[in-house]
Amino acid sequence: MATGAGAAGAPLGRHTAPRRAAPRRTGPRRVPQPLRSPPGPPPAHRRSSGRCAAAGPREMKRQSLLPQQCILLMTCLLVALEAVPIDIDKTKVKGEGHVDGEKIENPDTGLYYDEYLRQVIDVLETDKHFREKLQTADIEEIKSGKLSRELDLVSHHVRTRLDELKRQEVARLRMLIKAKMDSVQDTGIDHQALLKQFEHLNHQNPDTFEPKDLDMLIKAATSDLENYDKTRHEEFKKYEMMKEHERREYLKTLDEEKRQREESKFEEMKKKHGDHPKVHHPGSKDQLKEVWEEADGLDPNEFDPKTFFKLHDVNNDGFLDEQELEALFTKELEKVYDPKNEEDDMVEMEEERLRMREHVMNEVDINKDRLVTLEEFLRATEKKEFLEPDSWETLDQQQLFTEDELKEFESHISQQEDELRKKAEDLQKQKEELQRQHDQLQAQKQELQQVVKQMEQKKLQQGNPPAGPAGELKLQPPGEHKVGDAPKHPAGDDQPLPPGHVQEPAARTDQVHP
Repeated sequence: MATGAGAAGAPLGRHTAPRRAAPRRTGPRRVPQPLRSPPGPPPAHRRSSGRCAAAGPREMKRQSLLPQQCILLMTCLLVALEAVPIDIDKTKVKGEGHVDGEKIENPDTGLYYDEYLRQVIDVLETDKHFREKLQTADIEEIKSGKLSRELDLVSHHVRTRLDELKRQEVARLRMLIKAKMDSVQDTGIDHQALLKQFEHLNHQNPDTFEPKDLDMLIKAATSDLENYDKTRHEEFKKYEMMKEHERREYLKTLDEEKRQREESKFEEMKKKHGDHPKVHHPGSKDQLKEVWEEADGLDPNEFDPKTFFKLHDVNNDGFLDEQELEALFTKELEKVYDPKNEEDDMVEMEEERLRMREHVMNEVDINKDRLVTLEEFLRATEKKEFLEPDSWETLDQQQLFTEDELKEFESHISQQEDELRKKAEDLQKQKEELQRQHDQLQAQKQELQQVVKQMEQKKLQQGNPPAGPAGELKLQPPGEHKVGDAPKHPAGDDQPLPPGHVQEPAARTDQVHP
């Protein structure tokens, strides 16, 4: 049973920690071997005739019992060989069987927190106490949150690992929200949609994994997976309407002759796709017998529902989950769809597979836990619908949407295109405005550079040192002069004195000296 698919009805419980059935015999039973006689004298036929005669009546009696013992032994051997075990030797059936201990790759559940869900389940199953509780819990105990309270009894190592997983998941969700906010910028943020990403864990406590986190994870996965099929149907319907819308829009671009040619080709492809062998009703005896014969390579006259169930319970957990059921419809789908044919759409094939699985689940799954037990399967084989089912209509025989629905869809598309066009025009206007501002700044920059250049030229003409690149004056430090530029002082001028010397006053020329 696959864990991911099992979470559909109960993310934990029988889906995630299945009850392991006792090891089943997969080969023929061992035949008892006759006991070996202890070493002794050679057989009677090797003895001499004289010794045989001397053996007496006792030896003759023993020889007369020997053929009877051989006949009895051969009878037991034939009975043992003819005894058919309950289980089929899966190694002799076409295809690769499941090997005990081999890890089966679980399919993706389609949830955006699928990896986190799987990791939590794997860690919880490593705890012996929790695994035992999980095996005995029913679907109601899991959904009600009763199982979540058992988290307080798991080992410290398991709780530590769960804490680490939760911190990693919170970090991942924060990155998603940041990316979302960066993408919408100022156009408006849908906070409710962003917070919805935290419904599978308690974001108010981002550091530790508590029973509340397990309870929220179970409820979120259960709810999301119950609505998953409905969402897939809606997306498929939109896909088909978009195909028709694009086809009609393409025809509008063609002239009358080419349009008629395309219409004829379309009708021919539809007719070719609808020309296929009869599709058996999913879950009927005819459909299962065809799988028994063609896929399993067994005699259709020996069809046995119990053996069929055990044969297709791939992981031997006692249940047929959704993926194991969908695998039974491959032969029917191959009658209608071929990836090599242009007229066959593989998206439609997967939708057909989903419809078949839903139909069988509704008919067989009595307790609606999205699992089929052996008892439920055998009970379904006793119904009249199993032997005399109604005909099965494939997608090409059904009307997937009405003209009114298509018109509404096209109107919605037109509205979205108008909004996108308006946003594109606004972005173009913003781009033009930014370009205009950029051009203005470039013009102002050139004007300033021209003014600075003119000021430098004017300073050079006046003998002032020119300005630097940033407009600063190029001044030389005191005492530094270029070679040949030493200052020249006229005679009689005052010269600076060394430190400590006092300049004497100059003698007056009008004084008379004796």
